[in-house]
Amino acid sequence: MITLYGISNCDTVKKARRWLDDQGVAYSFHDFKKQGVPPAQLDRWMRAVGAARLVNRQGTTWRKLDAAAQAAAASDAGARALMLAQPSVIKRPVVEAGERVLVGFDEASYATLKG
Repeated sequence: MITLYGISNCDTVKKARRWLDDQGVAYSFHDFKKQGVPPAQLDRWMRAVGAARLVNRQGTTWRKLDAAAQAAAASDAGARALMLAQPSVIKRPVVEAGERVLVGFDEASYATLKG
């Protein structure tokens, strides 16, 4: 089963969902804003791709953080705490497909989900 994690009004999440729908790929959607970030899943993603890949340093949420909060995110523990407290700082979408974890939307990577 494929699960797509993100925020429903995020343009990249919308693009990913549209692509999956157009390709007929079945998935469930988990909205960070409504359902929160599952800590166990976040830990799994961090093991799979690393905290640096998960923290979106280009987004508005990151830019609004003070320097101390940004600096704290340099460690895995700090990044984890930040992502749990402010899910909008997670690069979206995050896709779980079996043991695989994809971050962001890349059509070539998503094409491998069609199995």
